[in-house]
Parts: sequence; C-alpha cells; structure tokens
Amino acid sequence: MNITNRQKLLSILALVVVGIWAGDRIVITPLTNLWKERSAKIVELRKSVVQGKAMMERERPIHARWDSMRTNTLPVETSVAENEVLKAFERWSQDSHISINSIRPQWKRTGEDYMTLECRADAFGSIQALTRFLYDIEQDPMALKVDLVEISSHDNDGRQLSLAVQVSGLLLNPQEP
Repeated sequence: MNITNRQKLLSILALVVVGIWAGDRIVITPLTNLWKERSAKIVELRKSVVQGKAMMERERPIHARWDSMRTNTLPVETSVAENEVLKAFERWSQDSHISINSIRPQWKRTGEDYMTLECRADAFGSIQALTRFLYDIEQDPMALKVDLVEISSHDNDGRQLSLAVQVSGLLLNPQEP
C-alpha cells in the first residue's frame, strides 16, 4: 500500500470517526435524553391518572365529609357563633365537673371567605375531669380544633390541676351570588 492510499484510508477513517462522534452528539444523545424525559413524564402522568381515578372513586365520601364539615361550622353571624361556643364551654364544664375561670374569645379574619374564632379558656379540676373536658371538646359535633393544651399542678400531690386550652372554630362566609 503506498502513501497516498494510506492517507486516503486514514482520511476516510478520520471522517467516519468524526461523523460517528457528530452523529452521537447531534442525534443519538439528544434523542436518548428526549426518550428519558418522555418516559419520566409518562410515569408521572400514569401516577396522576391513578390518583385521579382514586379521587373519583372517593368522590361521594369526600363530598359527604365536606358537607358534614360545612354544616358543622360556626353560624354565619359572629355574635350567634360566639354565643354557641360559650354555651358549648358551659355544657362541657358541667358534664366534666370542672370550673372555668375565664374564656377569652377573639375573631381573626384569615381569608376573604372565612374567619376563625379563637377561644382561650382557663379552668381547674382533677385529672379525670380535665380529660373528660378535653374528650367532650374533641367529640362535640361543632367543628372546633384544639390548638393548645397546657396543664399544670396547683398542689404537691397533683390532685388539683389547672388547664389552659385554646380552640379555634371556622366560620365560612356566605358566597355572594
């Protein structure tokens, strides 16, 4: 093989290698990345479809739960709502045999279409009475959430306990037509 044929062969071989390298960089690598991205997107969409189907299957229970929550919110008028919460505190204290020192209600507008009523109550009683009181709050159909509970002892034996509890209730504003 003479030098010119070898140069031609090496030139052709170099062009083939450069062509393969360019083909890899320009065609194969982008297509591989595109394939991986589409595969990930397909997995994500399939997961979303499964979640959507599960949500559709649970539509009735979700709507029933939301309707129950909406009907158990505080009444639309703030004075009536506050009065109901105070009556509930009185009922719970009588049922559990605790003494309430003070109740401090406070309205907070946290959004355009709802408000919350935060009530802090200070009470005292035995451990059984306090646990019954907290149980009654949690089991009441009125939609109140216990935000804070502080219990401290007034005597060395721990028979006389004081309780500071903060609950919040939701008031949904009526939708404007």
